Amino acid sequence: MNQAVTLGALALRHGCELRGDPEAAVSHVATLEHAGPDAVSFLANPAYRPRLRDCRAGVVILRPDDLEDCPVAALLSPDPYLCYARVAAELHPPPPCAPGVHPSAVVAAGCSVPDSCEIGPGAVLGAGVQLGERVVIGAGCVLESGASVGADSRLRPGVLLGENVRVGQRCLLHHGVVLGADGFGFARERDGAWVKVPQVGTVLVGDDVEIGANTTVDRGAIGDTVIGDGVKLDNLIQVGHNCRIGAHTAIAALTGISGSTEIGARCMIGGQSGIAGHIRIADDVMLSGRAIVPSSIDRPGMYGGGGAPVDEMRRFQKNVVRFAQLDDIARRLRVLEKKLENRAEDPQ
Repeated sequence: MNQAVTLGALALRHGCELRGDPEAAVSHVATLEHAGPDAVSFLANPAYRPRLRDCRAGVVILRPDDLEDCPVAALLSPDPYLCYARVAAELHPPPPCAPGVHPSAVVAAGCSVPDSCEIGPGAVLGAGVQLGERVVIGAGCVLESGASVGADSRLRPGVLLGENVRVGQRCLLHHGVVLGADGFGFARERDGAWVKVPQVGTVLVGDDVEIGANTTVDRGAIGDTVIGDGVKLDNLIQVGHNCRIGAHTAIAALTGISGSTEIGARCMIGGQSGIAGHIRIADDVMLSGRAIVPSSIDRPGMYGGGGAPVDEMRRFQKNVVRFAQLDDIARRLRVLEKKLENRAEDPQ
């Protein structure tokens, strides 16, 4: 059961102005509709403001402009969603590491496993695996020879790290993540047969990275595939060999990134996007969902795609509107063509 925290303590720790009883306590988070007097909720999207009036939460995190509609205690923040994220992390911390190696785990000779680590049932650690302090290796994980995981990182059940893959500190890898499978590299014979190109690089993951379930990151063909500090990858993403993703970039689900692509820092890439290989995307680029990127993007900014090659967002939005008008334009064009034909047949 979560430990209760007073509103006064939350306000002090998270830099909020409290409107309410500082001694009142909350223990968990909940939605505006379902929160009770021992729960924290938040309002960040104005679309949910009508639900605030009937809220019965112990406290709601919101902007000062929304305070007049709040019938309960409030924590005032200029960025309610960010504040909520930090409060939720405090009230719902991950389960503590339970140090020890499960009897069914296999730990090869030459591994470095501090006593503070937790190794779950059926996990396999190959020769020379190196773990930092307080690392959690979930059930059924496989770490092949030479892999390393930094302090305070967690691998959920079913994660696979290939040979010599390196994961930084405070990372979270969800179920089914595969780092370091072979990249898709083949040369073609004249008769059409394929010859496999050995993939001799590895994958280097920075600190504070989170990778979603069943996402795959291929090892480099010669150099390494690099995932920068603070990167957030959603579920079911494919990162090809020799890609480099800059610090604090976030990529949504079902995106495919072809090999040798370089993505800059602080980018945001919408779901189902497709990015061609051997191109570069600048820092601070935002791509809409289903963006198709066939060539490099050299300038920061917002770009739209929606299943078509990306364009600057303003021009893309105008073209979307014009696309919806195409049928009407075609009808008007046929009328004009008919008038011109009639005029040509009857010059008088």
